Order: sequence, then C-alpha cells, then structure tokens
Amino acid sequence: MFNRDIVARFKKLETPFYYYDLNLLDQTLMACKLASEKFSFHVHYALKANFNDEVLKAIQKSGFGADCVSGNEVKKAIEIGFDPGNIVFAGVGKSDKEINEALRNNIYCFNVESVQELGVINELALKQSKLAKVAIRINPNVDAHTHQYITTGLEENKFGVNQWELPACVDELKRSSNIKLIGIHFHVGSQITNLDVFKSLCLKVNELNTWFLERGFDLKVLNVGGGLGVDYQHPDENSINDFPGFFEIYDKFLERRTGQEVHFELGRALVAQCGSLVSRILYVKNGIKKNFLVLDAGMTELMRPALYQAYHKIENISADVANPKVSYDVVGPICESTDCFGKEIELPESKRGDIIAIRTAGAYGEVMASGYNLRERVKSIYS
Repeated sequence: MFNRDIVARFKKLETPFYYYDLNLLDQTLMACKLASEKFSFHVHYALKANFNDEVLKAIQKSGFGADCVSGNEVKKAIEIGFDPGNIVFAGVGKSDKEINEALRNNIYCFNVESVQELGVINELALKQSKLAKVAIRINPNVDAHTHQYITTGLEENKFGVNQWELPACVDELKRSSNIKLIGIHFHVGSQITNLDVFKSLCLKVNELNTWFLERGFDLKVLNVGGGLGVDYQHPDENSINDFPGFFEIYDKFLERRTGQEVHFELGRALVAQCGSLVSRILYVKNGIKKNFLVLDAGMTELMRPALYQAYHKIENISADVANPKVSYDVVGPICESTDCFGKEIELPESKRGDIIAIRTAGAYGEVMASGYNLRERVKSIYS
C-alpha cells in the first residue's frame, strides 16, 4: 500500500496523522453498491465508524443513505449533503432535543429501542404536528461470536427491545396517533466474520416479520443492521470485503413479501481498510526482557487496542526490509499502561525517526480520538 513516493511524503510531514486512501474507498463503495443493487437492497452508512468530512463526501456521492446514532450525526449528515429522507436515527438514549431536531428535518425513520421511547416520540411529534416513521429495534438474542464489548444482540445487552416486550410495543403503537410503524430493525454486533451469524439472524427476522403481520402490521422495511467484519491481519490481500457473498446470504435466507425493502447499516466494512494511523518512532528502548518502540501516537489517536484489545497490523514502512527482525512492544506516549498498540511485534530493526503505519484504522479510529493529556487533535491527509 505504501510505495516509495508515499513514504517520502510522510517523512516530510509532522506526525501523527490519519492517512486516507480515497481511491481504495471509492473502489470499496462501488463494490458494495454493485453487490447490493443486484438484490435491490438499500445501504445506509453508519457515521459512527468515521465522520471525516472527505470520507463522508465520497460516501454521499456514491448514493448511500446515512445511519446516525446522535443528533449531531444527523446534523453532520445533512450538512454533507445526505438526503434527510434517506437518514435513519438509532440509539438507545435519544434526547428530546435530538428527537425534535430530527423531526424538524423530516428524517426517514427513527429506530426505536424501548417501549417508552415510542411514547416520547409520539408526544414530541404531536407537538410539531408531524407523523414520525419508526422501526422497532428488536433484540434477536443471536450470538455474534465476536468480542464481548461489541456484541449487541443478546438479552444482556442494553440495546433494543426484548421479544417479550413486543406486545407492549403493539399496544403503544395502537394508542399513538403521531407515529407510524414501517419496519423492524436488528443489529447483532460488530466485526462479524462468521457469516453463519447472518443466516441465524435471517431466520429470526423471518419469524418476527410473520409475528407482526399476524397482528395487522404489514411492514415495509426489514432493517438487518450491519456488523460485517474486515481482515485486520491481511489488509493488502483482502482490502475489499466479499460483498457479493454477504448480500447473497440475505437474498437466500431472508423471506420478503412483495414490496418489502431490505435495509443495511454498514460502517466498518466500507471504511476500515482505507485508513491508517501514521506515526514516528520517538525512542527505542531495548532491554533484557522487552524491547519497546515508543511512538508519537497513542491511545488518544487510536483507542481500539486499549478498549477492545483489538489487533491492528503494524508496519515500519521506512526501515530497510533487509534489517534483522526484532521483537518489539509498540507503545504510545500516554501516561497509561494500556497505551500499547501491540506486543511482541516482529519488525525490521528500527530506529528513532522511522515511520510506523498502523493499518485498518479507517473505522473507529479518528472518531474516537480524545484530548486526554491535553493532546492535540489528530490531523488527516489524503491521496
């Protein structure tokens, strides 16, 4: 991914920074678009994965909708140019202020996560003389077989409405004049690489789609969320996901009635591989038991390893590949023991000033950056 010219360019720049390969992003978006359109599926991009302006502009230009989980994400999507009629608003804790702003902007749909929220949206929509379209996010109790911190579809998770609460939802809908149920919504987790999980989800959606029909709700939308994982180990070999294989599972196992739309909310799968965190080695600390590379980037720039014990491929892109291999713990400058990007990483013998690239950082990287230790906000560059 990093040729000699790019490395020479990086050496002249102040680090750390996020580097975005917009050409790879465009290729990924096109691959997803072609694969989804084959089945007339609708894709909304999950802004929480990355809301960098240049990244968002490319996604909006490709014709995808927007999946938002905060009022400011709704605002950002509209500012970038996403059609409000193609914006969905999810989130387990929407404030009145956020709901009111979304209503004023006439967004497509609220993905509702509790019985109480149905009543709140109805009340606020009544005050604005609006009819709010809603989809109920249902907890399908499907195990995503992923990290416990990014599993969202089990009954012990805070997200969504549990299935035993659905009769109460129906009662609330029947007495609410300013909300209209248009669909059901699901999201079982993130970084899912076992595609059988999505097959299991389809079977649960089929069951609940029938449950609502039997109670007089002929749903327009089946929103199956996202969660498709990426290859963190081999970012160059598998830079674009197998979108055809992913969508084919839903085409094969999801039962749709005539006119029903299938919606997806993909984030990581669209943007992860196009981004890298680029840093410079400040110090090399060689010891008896451990060798450390201390970078000028830390957990304030990329939180995932500290938060999820997440793996990112780490490369010294300026070292001579002929150098002997040395095992390093690659760490940052933050005053926390968890500020570590990787342990026992085999790299060419490295020195102060070498350029390090931390790969597959286009999702949940820049968006989670913080100012802890009064760190400056990380910059971005593009190609």
